[in-house]
Amino acid sequence: MARKCEICGKGTAFGNNVSHAKNRTRRTWFPNLLQMRTKVEGTVKTLKICTRCLKAGKIVKYV
Repeated sequence: MARKCEICGKGTAFGNNVSHAKNRTRRTWFPNLLQMRTKVEGTVKTLKICTRCLKAGKIVKYV
């Protein structure tokens, strides 16, 4: 499963954990993705979308 929003393209971000002693170790941040059933061009599809797109109303849930 690709960790990427199919609407806005938000994906995995990379960076560093920084300790109090300023030691740096690599880490990743994953987007908050949901699998939603949506109606796209008259057909029902399951898309991986981020919660920001869902809250913004960029997609309509198919019930």
